[in-house]
Amino acid sequence: MYLGKKQYFCTRFMKISFTTLGCKLNFAESSALGKALAERGHERALRGEQADVCVINTCSVTDAADHKDRQMIHRIRRQHPDAILIVTGCYAQLKPDEIAHIEGVDYVLGQNEKFNLPEFIEHLEQEVEQIHTSAIRSIDDFHGAYSKDDRTRCFLKVQDGCNYFCSYCTIPLARGKSRNPSIAEVVEAATQALRGGAKELVLTGVNIGDFGRSTGEHFIDLLRALDNMETPFSQHNGLPEFRIRISSCEPNLLSDEIIDFVANSRHFAPHFHIPLQSGSNAVLKIMGRRYTRELFAERVEHIKAVMPNAFIGVDCMVGVRGETAECWEDYVGFIGSLPVSQLHVFTYSERANTRMLEMDLPVVPQKERERRSRQLHEISARKTEQFYREHEGDEAVVLWEAKRIKKDGETDRMEGFTENYIKVSCPFDKQKINTFERITVRF
Repeated sequence: MYLGKKQYFCTRFMKISFTTLGCKLNFAESSALGKALAERGHERALRGEQADVCVINTCSVTDAADHKDRQMIHRIRRQHPDAILIVTGCYAQLKPDEIAHIEGVDYVLGQNEKFNLPEFIEHLEQEVEQIHTSAIRSIDDFHGAYSKDDRTRCFLKVQDGCNYFCSYCTIPLARGKSRNPSIAEVVEAATQALRGGAKELVLTGVNIGDFGRSTGEHFIDLLRALDNMETPFSQHNGLPEFRIRISSCEPNLLSDEIIDFVANSRHFAPHFHIPLQSGSNAVLKIMGRRYTRELFAERVEHIKAVMPNAFIGVDCMVGVRGETAECWEDYVGFIGSLPVSQLHVFTYSERANTRMLEMDLPVVPQKERERRSRQLHEISARKTEQFYREHEGDEAVVLWEAKRIKKDGETDRMEGFTENYIKVSCPFDKQKINTFERITVRF
């Protein structure tokens, strides 16, 4: 029953709405919080249904992300005018006072405080403080999470925080220091996800290659343990029981040992996502990155040597301070030379409390940043098309997803991804949802 803002304290059970922006880590954490609330008897508000409490889990990786957060806060307030509005996530950690002054926001919870959300909601009538945050760099707690919202693909949180402090980045200030659970705890969470029906696990975190910093373990040992998991599935017609993808991993932490392990593993997909950020060594040095472009190229070369069909996604940033025209041309030439499959392009925006703002460097005009972004997006489209063309006719294993694609005048279709992240489609068949099928790749 919808109670309205003034009566939220009259019942233990409430309708809760979640809105999540940003990375897959945020989605995994929102899912875990939703599960914790459900276990206490609360319900997720359905689409179009009035909520008693609205939770917005925010991102703050760029100024554009902050702008989207504010737009979403205003939208949710309009859609649920009588609900208690709680804002949390990275934006809430970095700029709590700014958020608190937005009309309609009732409470702001920092990154660590959001994991107390179930208790917080149940004691709302006692809350007098609007802002609840703590010094994130002092936090040692790790809060595990995995996203169950997508029954096919599960985002499994294996690490949080970052110790790198790149000159342009606020993530260490928003997420805290690098920390992780034990290998045994990750394996237990992965096993639960598989028992819940997931067929694909995506290992996620802020800097997952740094796994083990707080437990004295190593990332490669985590991968081995996950690959050796006992599972509730039985192999059928030579198809996999499940598969695992590694999300973004820093090139200085993506060792040849890890690459070789993935190439010979039972369950890990030939799919890598590697942050480059710039193809200019001069700019990489300004950014405070811990590798050179030569090391990055070696990693890509090694992946392609042992897994010729591997999909390689690359994070790229454009328009940072100090990225001169010469550096940009150097960057573009380097990217063009790499056999990568897709670029994830970010446009630089000045962030408070970052070292880059203290450096005496030439500033790239906003319109030029946008032009450079478009140029990389065009390069990305060509590289993805080329990758797809190269693998047309290959035999592959696709995991079909539940989403129904409706097209006027055509039979409804469904989509799925092959092990090397090629998107394919077929006529919709409910029986295929969350199943593997061996196919010949055709477009």
